[in-house]
Amino acid sequence: MSFHNLSYVAFLPLAAVCYLKAPKKVQPGVLLAASLWFYWCNRPAAASWGLGWQLLPMGLLVAVSLFCWALGRAIQAAGQPRRGRLVAVGVCCLLALLAVFKYFNFFVPVFAPGVLHKLPFPLGVSFYTFAAISYLVDVGRGDMPAEESPLNLTAFLCFFGTITAGPICRARTLLPQLRQEHRFDAARTVTALQLFALGLFRKVAVADPLYAYASQVFGDIPGHGGLSLLAATLAYTFYLYFDFAGYSEMARASALLLGLDIPENFKTPFFATNFSGFWNRWHISLSSWLQDYLFTPLVWADASKLPLIGQKISRFSPLFCVFCVFFVSGFWHGSTLPFVVWGLLQALYRVGEELLHKHLGKPKKKAPARVLWAKRLGVFVLWNLSMVFFAMGSAVGQPAGGQYGVGEAFAILRGYGRGLSLSRFAAESWAAVRVGFYADDRMVLAWFAFVAFCFAAALRLDWLRAFSFKNKGEELVLKAQKPRVRWALYYLLTLCCFAGLVMQSGGFGGGSFAYGGF
Repeated sequence: MSFHNLSYVAFLPLAAVCYLKAPKKVQPGVLLAASLWFYWCNRPAAASWGLGWQLLPMGLLVAVSLFCWALGRAIQAAGQPRRGRLVAVGVCCLLALLAVFKYFNFFVPVFAPGVLHKLPFPLGVSFYTFAAISYLVDVGRGDMPAEESPLNLTAFLCFFGTITAGPICRARTLLPQLRQEHRFDAARTVTALQLFALGLFRKVAVADPLYAYASQVFGDIPGHGGLSLLAATLAYTFYLYFDFAGYSEMARASALLLGLDIPENFKTPFFATNFSGFWNRWHISLSSWLQDYLFTPLVWADASKLPLIGQKISRFSPLFCVFCVFFVSGFWHGSTLPFVVWGLLQALYRVGEELLHKHLGKPKKKAPARVLWAKRLGVFVLWNLSMVFFAMGSAVGQPAGGQYGVGEAFAILRGYGRGLSLSRFAAESWAAVRVGFYADDRMVLAWFAFVAFCFAAALRLDWLRAFSFKNKGEELVLKAQKPRVRWALYYLLTLCCFAGLVMQSGGFGGGSFAYGGF
């Protein structure tokens, strides 16, 4: 069951009705039951995994929740320095758990082929682990009291709106909402439906068709010319953005339908003029989490107690801390070398930017339009170069179980200068689309027209949000339209979503969400 499946369209209203009609004391239990059912529906379904393996992810999620509840109570009751030690123990246990599921399957074929079985990857383990860590640290810092109800904390970590791929919510903002009574509100429901429609449009009408093209080209890197490889890179970049932003909008809509407010995860990142601004707009919940729970502790850490290093420095350089944050983000995304290189590139971008600001001075807030657009273009180009490694780490274009590496990423970068011919590009692009469901020239032409229209509409929405609405909620763009225009847009969004779903089920569409496997 995924946000863009018909099963979720049936599940969400039913869950909302049961939750909003339930008595206040029962609402957290209803939310937890709905979330566990959603999690069970997304369990590993491989024939080789028995019921025990299928129950493992859910059992693990509940065990982590109860562990954090008990430890949080112990942290609150403890004094210093025992409180700090308990937080450290909890964080280390959670990180060890995450490392096992992130990297165990990577090392099995290397060290014990045919001896150990691969572990099923629990849905959302990275996201609920980070949420659990933030809860323990916040209790340890005194930023929030420990949660008294294990049911509330479990409902927070299991919430079906965020368990798949975030956003990474903070307990100090969501837990108080779970203690409140929530009832049906017409205006809130309309906003939720608008957000869900926009998110679904971005996913099925924009992201999945773009992925279709990128996967076909990346499936045969040596056989495509430079323009096709460049177009596939751009398609993948926009696919990842519209896929994840669309998911985040549907997650916010799902929560809002229940009366819950979760954070925005994207704010027109491709209009950022530097990488600092970019990461303040891209995957905001992860960026802010790394800022609060990795960068800040590193900056304030007492390095003098470390062996060898402590003899020369007492504090880590902020630039070193910035480098560590983005380098670690690469490991978080995946265990393969392309993700490590991607994280390294993000670290170099941010550190290089800080060094430029240090020697040349920070840029002026009000600069000529041509300067701002030149900066936006520079950020976009560098981001696309890093996306080549991200795509290869995600095995785009490979069959199930396949894996690309750094070599293929560099093959794409080298291939940008190969066979620069518009006629070759047109022929290769046509052939990339003309497979399976699209094996007809009229269908190929319809595909290109549909993608161009939906892509232009999605970019226009981002443009309006960035420059006319100052990055406020994108549902405001719809609300600001005249009634006739707004209803025409509703019908158009519905039609495009329907067409996108038909194309996905009949052709070679993307399907699941990109960040569902992280």
